[in-house]
Order: sequence, then structure tokens, then C-alpha cells
Amino acid sequence: MEKRKLISLIKSMTLFFSLFIFLLPFIIIILNTFKTTQQFVENPISWPTQFNFSNYIKAYDYMNFATGFMNTGFITVVSVLIIVLFSSMTAYLFARFKWKINKVIFFAMIASMTIPFQVIMIPLVAIYGRIGILDSRITLLFMYLGFGVPFATFTFHGFIKGIPISLEEAATIDGCSRIRIFFQIVLPLLKPVLSTVIILDFLWIWNDYLLPNLVLLSPELRTLPLSIYNFFSSYSVDYSPLMAGLIMTIIPVLILYLFLQRYIIEGISEGAIK
Repeated sequence: MEKRKLISLIKSMTLFFSLFIFLLPFIIIILNTFKTTQQFVENPISWPTQFNFSNYIKAYDYMNFATGFMNTGFITVVSVLIIVLFSSMTAYLFARFKWKINKVIFFAMIASMTIPFQVIMIPLVAIYGRIGILDSRITLLFMYLGFGVPFATFTFHGFIKGIPISLEEAATIDGCSRIRIFFQIVLPLLKPVLSTVIILDFLWIWNDYLLPNLVLLSPELRTLPLSIYNFFSSYSVDYSPLMAGLIMTIIPVLILYLFLQRYIIEGISEGAIK
């Protein structure tokens, strides 16, 4: 019994130590938001002499936080909705209709997931620039749809295959159309994996810097990750307000993740079983 207690204690201490190491950079960033930039440069790991919230006010003004938050929220919410809608319907088509072309398209979508974005970003931006549709939220939404659908379709496909087709056959006998069957029977059953896809895509799009930086050129269209670069000048960086801006940017998505993290685990587990 004593040996079991000792092993359990060692495991707990190891987990708490690992958690501390994992959270340490985040804690240091939070502490530095209460310092001046000079204090940060002198000793970035010291305890702040006083807790001053002026850096958060300065970051809010420099970043034009309200506009950036609205832009980021709009792009993220709309992108996630269209990705979920298109990918779930596509996965249902692939799972229930045994057309030969479906296998070709499905494997092409899976293969596209192996191509790094950095390989195609220059040609993509060049083509979109020539036809004059850069600097537009619609263009960015369209790109997120293209890059997000393959993974979401792959995730939904495995889960839909595990749903008994007898449920749909019974609904067909009762006179339901395919569209009604999908939205009233299949889609509600996708709740676990649906939650997983929504959270993962939300985290990806909210924190994305590269794609908005290539597409959104006007200052009034900037998302929060782009607004962070307002703190960088030609010869210096205002570090303390920059860190306050980073904390303000990640707080919304961190809260979302803390409340919904169990759905990620449930969705991935059930998807794997299916």
C-alpha cells in the first residue's frame, strides 16, 4: 500500500511540475504586462514593482482593439459556419452515395491536406492579385473554406459511416427528403465531432496571421494578430504593451477552449471508434 501511495505521489508531483513548466512562459508574459518596457529589458523574469494596467489601455488604443476584435470575430464565426456546413454535407454525400467519382474526389481532398500552405501561398496571392480580389473579407472567407473543408470532411466522413442507415431508411418511408433527413436526423447525431471541428477551426482561424497578412491590406480590415504588429517600429519594439496586446488577443479563445475542451476529447474519441 505504501509503495502505491509513493508511486501515486511521484506521478502527481511529476504532473504538477510539467504543468508549471508548461505555464511558465505564459506566467512570465502576464507579469511583464505590468512593467514598463525598460523594466522588461533590464530583467524580463523579475517580479513587477507595481501592478500597473496602463499597458492594457495603451495596447487597446495602439491595436485599435475594438475594430480588430470585430473583424476577427466576423471572419472566424462566418468561416467556421461555412466550413462546418459544406464539409458535413460533403462527407454525407461521400458516405451515402457510392459513386465512383466520390472516391476520386475524397482521396484528392485527403491528398491536399499533405501540401504545405507555404508552397502555394505565393502563386495563390499572385493569381488573386492579378484578378483584383485581394483586400476583401469575402476572399479570405473563400480561402478558409478551401483550406478547412478537407480536414473537416475527413473527420465527418468516418463518423457518418458509423450512423445506422436504417434510421434514414425509416425517415424515407415516412416521406422525408434527403435534405430533411440530413438536417433533422444526421446532423444532430454529429454533435460530438461537430463540437471538435468547430473548436479546432475556431482556434486556427482566430490565431491565424499568415493568410490575413497576405490578403487583407487595408488597416481597417486587420484582424487582431495583424494589429499586434503596430507595436513594431523600424528601430524598436514597445515590449510591455505588446505583451498586454497578446494577452488581450488570446483571452477570448482561451476562455472558449477552457469551457469546451472536453468536447474535443469526446469528439476525437468517438470519431476514432466510428
